[in-house]
Amino acid sequence: MELGIGMFGDLSFDEKTGKPRDSKVKLQEILEQIKLADEVGLDVFGLGEHHRPDYAVSSPEIVLAAAASITKNIKLTSTVTVLSSAEPVKVYQDFATIDLISNGRAEIGVGRGSFIESFPLFGYNLSDYDQLFEEKLDLLLNINNNDVVNWKGKLRAPLVNQMVLPRATNGGRLPIWIAVGGTPESVLRAAKLGLPLIVAIIGGMPKQFQPLINFYKQEYIKYGHDVSQMQIGIHSHSFLSDNEASTDQYYDNYAAQMDRIGATRGWSPYTKMQYDGGRAKDGALFIGDANEVADKILYMHELFGITRFIGHMDVGDPSHAGMMKSIEIFGTKVAPIVKKALKS
Repeated sequence: MELGIGMFGDLSFDEKTGKPRDSKVKLQEILEQIKLADEVGLDVFGLGEHHRPDYAVSSPEIVLAAAASITKNIKLTSTVTVLSSAEPVKVYQDFATIDLISNGRAEIGVGRGSFIESFPLFGYNLSDYDQLFEEKLDLLLNINNNDVVNWKGKLRAPLVNQMVLPRATNGGRLPIWIAVGGTPESVLRAAKLGLPLIVAIIGGMPKQFQPLINFYKQEYIKYGHDVSQMQIGIHSHSFLSDNEASTDQYYDNYAAQMDRIGATRGWSPYTKMQYDGGRAKDGALFIGDANEVADKILYMHELFGITRFIGHMDVGDPSHAGMMKSIEIFGTKVAPIVKKALKS
């Protein structure tokens, strides 16, 4: 099983001024954190796309390209690219470029987007939400599989004998993962196409997702895909510390960000009871010391047979020192425990 870290580039807000902290500082910190993740031997790093004042990253591919030049082994992916409001030709070109810079370490994670700010920003109609994703995914896969592209859709001009350059390593093909939040239709789409699936499990009890992941496995096989190539991942909020006080204090960062998001979605204020419940074995938060988090990852493997776990580690913008320590623990303590257990 691959173990990795995901981030959105969360920005905390100054209580006095009400302003988010400097994106420039945050981006420099992210690059240091990716470099450390590579140095401690983690397998993958993912970065998400947002267009809000509480996130520093609107273009994951730009940051990942910078990271490609300061890392050696870690895979670099988007978690996720909001494909519905993106241009598939440019998405492929950008990630192919990262792939060439990194000597074959680029991947793409695509999703429909749970945040909708990018749709009006780039001139798309939310009424086309589903059709945009389906059509653009079809085009991206066509580009990924063909040097010369011939394609026709309804919401974008056709491509006729067009070369899309540069081409990635591995015969021009990039790994493309489908990211879902729990919609059966999205899971079915990934299974039909034989694409790797990554499920965002950020609340409730992970066991509730078992029928959904079993559905993916069933349909993947039904559509004739090679079971040995099946890849399933989960992406969950995570934070590690050897100090219980630090873990408890992280609640303040976490709750602040959940409340900012919740304010636009009608959620009730986030509570300490929710936080503590999420940290329990059956909960969706991978927050605790190395043994606690390793045990929960192994439990996820038992539940779902996952091949990848990504710990989303910067929710609420914890301190840079806290993030560096969390990454260090994840790579030097959690990863060895998990991988040793899976070998036995």
